[in-house]
Amino acid sequence: MSLSPYIISGPCSAESERQILDTALSVAPAGANAFRAGLWKPRTHPGMFEGVGDKGLAWLKKARSETGLPIGTEVASRRHVEAVLDAGLDFVWIGARTTPNPFMVQEIAESLSGSGLKVWIKNPVSQDIELWAGAVERLQACGITNPGLIFRGFQAFDNVSGRNAARWMQAIEMRTRFPQLQMLCDPSHMAGDTALVPSLAARAMNLGMDGLMIEAHCCPQEALSDSNQQLTPAQLAELIDNIKLRRGNSDAVSERLSVLRDNIDELDARLLEILSSRMRLSDEIGMLKRECGMPIIQPERWDRVMKKALSDASGLGLQEDFVKSVFRFIHEASVNRQ
Repeated sequence: MSLSPYIISGPCSAESERQILDTALSVAPAGANAFRAGLWKPRTHPGMFEGVGDKGLAWLKKARSETGLPIGTEVASRRHVEAVLDAGLDFVWIGARTTPNPFMVQEIAESLSGSGLKVWIKNPVSQDIELWAGAVERLQACGITNPGLIFRGFQAFDNVSGRNAARWMQAIEMRTRFPQLQMLCDPSHMAGDTALVPSLAARAMNLGMDGLMIEAHCCPQEALSDSNQQLTPAQLAELIDNIKLRRGNSDAVSERLSVLRDNIDELDARLLEILSSRMRLSDEIGMLKRECGMPIIQPERWDRVMKKALSDASGLGLQEDFVKSVFRFIHEASVNRQ
């Protein structure tokens, strides 16, 4: 996967051979690098559309034959993996409902061991990065050394714009833990609404992700699943063109960014020196308190420190919540040292 940005696109679900071929033949010229479609759909209630199953494998293979695009689908069991391997698909992904289940991930990892198939792992529905990291580690332990990551947001219990909460810092944390792995963003599941997909895709690209997995359908209004979040091929083409245009313009600012980042590096070094000096003073204060039999925590003193910090911050354009968080963390570290 060397193309940038790398775009995997296709419908949420395979519904018919005609739908698969029409969509594949439309997303290929729009700029997609690979074609996706769900064959086995994990649904909350029985009786809902749960995918066409194995018969859709032949449709995907025909789409590859007519477009040249690599093809893939979601797998959630050993049987799914065996069917995919027998059909000769190019990639698979582990879905958000499967990732948090260690037994299922282990079964899939063992089934894929030695296959050479590209495997993508979506983050779990719940905001638990350890489950996501654990799924990566299980695949790697079975010899799948270079799985890919797909960030699709987390189930939201508060008011958020879209279907799932983005929580971009979780994606950044995973990139920090596994810097060698490629990461795509799935703005379709974050958005749940086609109107929100372009802005989320742009945000993902600004954060340096390697590409996108975007749902597109030849006739979204007739889709049997997730119709509200699937783009038309024309919308997909416009989104990809805009992303590539933004990336092309990024070279013009790279030199300026380099200078600004150098300045940040210098300030970070100074911050560490200042924090080190402050902690040394805290150590001295702690020794004096112990000698005098004074309690470590002095509520009145802490109240004055926080009030002054917030007063100074208001004139410096710093947000109150940010300053509170920083000073509380520093205060906790000081108390622990004393």
